[in-house]
Order: sequence, then structure tokens, then C-alpha cells
Amino acid sequence: MSFLNSLNITGSALTAERFRTDIILQNIANQNTTRTEDGGPYRRKQVVFREQELSFDKVLGNAVKTNKNGSGGVIVEEVVESQEAFVPVYDPSNPDADENGYVQMPNVNSAEEMVDLMAATRAYEANVTALNITKSMAMKALEIGK
Repeated sequence: MSFLNSLNITGSALTAERFRTDIILQNIANQNTTRTEDGGPYRRKQVVFREQELSFDKVLGNAVKTNKNGSGGVIVEEVVESQEAFVPVYDPSNPDADENGYVQMPNVNSAEEMVDLMAATRAYEANVTALNITKSMAMKALEIGK
């Protein structure tokens, strides 16, 4: 049963990191977007993770089995918008320019997004490796029964 628990934890991490990657790619795609539904420039989004808590039934089952493992993986808690200031760029020919000729550009930094993307990719790869190791251990355990 602990193999299944390990697979569930790793699977939740893979799902969360994939979602984080999608948000980072959305930030990169919108780094020059000056108009949104809210009327202003695009705001950078960030993903907040939270440890996945087990349900009451699972906690009760763990207590009965005397298994003290309370970890259930990770979930996306929320997606928050960055409150950093927009970047003013002088471009009087832009239709979104103010009376002084400045356009408010999104608060997305390409370098920061690329670093976040690399971190998300490495975390995803680490979880794939953990999944493969768990799968290999399960296969070895099944070979013992032959």
C-alpha cells in the first residue's frame, strides 16, 4: 500500500509542477500585453503550493493502521498576481501611451521567468525520477514472488 501512496504523492507533485509551468509560460507569452479585461497591463502571476492534507477517512485509516505518515503530496493553493509596479516605457506613438508618452508595460521579467521555468522543469524531472524508482521497486518486489 505504501507504493500506491508514493505514486499518489509523486503524481500530485507532477500535476502541480505542470500547472506551475503553464502559469510561467502564460507570463512569458503576455510580457508585452498592455490591455487586459481589467483595463490595464498584464500582471505577473505566481503559483502558491500547499501540502495536500489527507481527508478524515484517510487520517482515521492511518491511525488504525498505526501509520503516522500524514503527508499526502502537494496541491496548488492559489494563483496570485504580483503587486510589483508596472514598467513605464517611453513610446508616444503607442495607442496605450499616457499624456506624457509613457506606456505601462507588464511587470514580467523575462530572466526571472526563465529561472522559474528551469526550477519547475528540474522539480518535474526529480519527481519523474522518483516515480521511476518507486515503479522499479514495485517491479522488483513482484519478481520476488516468482
